[in-house]
Amino acid sequence: MGIYLVRQEGEQDPKLYHQASTLFLVLGSAVTLLTLLTLPWIERWIAIAGFAPVFKVMLICSLFSLFSQVPLAKLERNLEFKQIAWIELLGQIMLFLVSLPLAYQGFGAWAPAAGWCVQQVQTFFLLCYAARYMPQFCWRSDWVKEMLNYGLGVSASSWIWYARGLINPLIVGRFAGEVAVGQVALAIRMLDVLSFAKSATYRISIAALAHMQSNPDRLRRALGEGMELQILALGPLLVLASWIGPVLFPVLFGAEWLPAMSVFPWIAIAYIANGMFNLHCSVLYVLRHNWEVAWFHALYLALFVGLAFLWVPDAGLIGYGWAEAVSIVTYIIIHFYVARSIGSPSYRFSGLLFFAFTLALFGYQMGWWMALGLAIVALLPQTREKIAGYVKNLREVKA
Repeated sequence: MGIYLVRQEGEQDPKLYHQASTLFLVLGSAVTLLTLLTLPWIERWIAIAGFAPVFKVMLICSLFSLFSQVPLAKLERNLEFKQIAWIELLGQIMLFLVSLPLAYQGFGAWAPAAGWCVQQVQTFFLLCYAARYMPQFCWRSDWVKEMLNYGLGVSASSWIWYARGLINPLIVGRFAGEVAVGQVALAIRMLDVLSFAKSATYRISIAALAHMQSNPDRLRRALGEGMELQILALGPLLVLASWIGPVLFPVLFGAEWLPAMSVFPWIAIAYIANGMFNLHCSVLYVLRHNWEVAWFHALYLALFVGLAFLWVPDAGLIGYGWAEAVSIVTYIIIHFYVARSIGSPSYRFSGLLFFAFTLALFGYQMGWWMALGLAIVALLPQTREKIAGYVKNLREVKA
């Protein structure tokens, strides 16, 4: 529903935000009540002493995180990302200011729980203040129906996509053992940290692209440039990590964790491809084609699972990397969906960057000649012109 609010065209009725808050209150309260009723069963399944009291407090405080989505959407719609960054930074500071002293005092699990709860409450009130928003009760059946219809498609696509996280414990764990699960998880965690630019760009893109949704040509040009910027921001970090990782891993983690770097380049291919096509999903969300994104995610997941079942039993954790790398062929589906809506963006330069960076990922394993393509692309006049243009635009924005 946050994306629903951000992507709206023209002037919004202020009551639309109140309707979203009311709907969050109803849904959040219902889920909270249902969870509390099933808590005895959850507690028996988790089998961790002291779990239930901490969980109850965090569950209730999570409502503030839910309600924060409305003022956050209001700020994102107005492209007030500087204010959002300061509020989130203050939230992180508050988390540590509360958690660390309590931890040193011996409060155990209550220390991070208390810090997190205070963080959610503080963030909610600061977002409301920055957005000049105070929640009020509102109920219009037509708005509720439209929000739920739109939100269900977005949520379904997200649920399917995040189900990828089960492949490592369920398939790698079953056929390659818990050590391989740890190796793959470490490689994925490294990639998540290094891909911070991709996550930030995706968050900003919905608000930025929403202002172009009535102009297909402008939207298509923005998508083409966005692909290039995503790869330029993501590719160098992943290539550098793949080169120095095999040297640093034995020092930082011990030699037993070195196999994580064998699967790292293969998973990194999927991350670069996702960075390239990340904005395609944003465009479809803005244009209300949510279920097309869900179908693409479902096909990606189905191929990924099938290949993992096929390769992991014989190849171990490297089979997981092969499966995810090959699954990127399904991105052709998201391309067709976008091309049908706004026309095909240009892949000439972004495609060149993709192949150069993916080959360079294997420089340490297969020889440094794999980076030759990246060196050639870097020397092309088109590359220098593109980078110079982006740097100039960035300076103008700062000014």
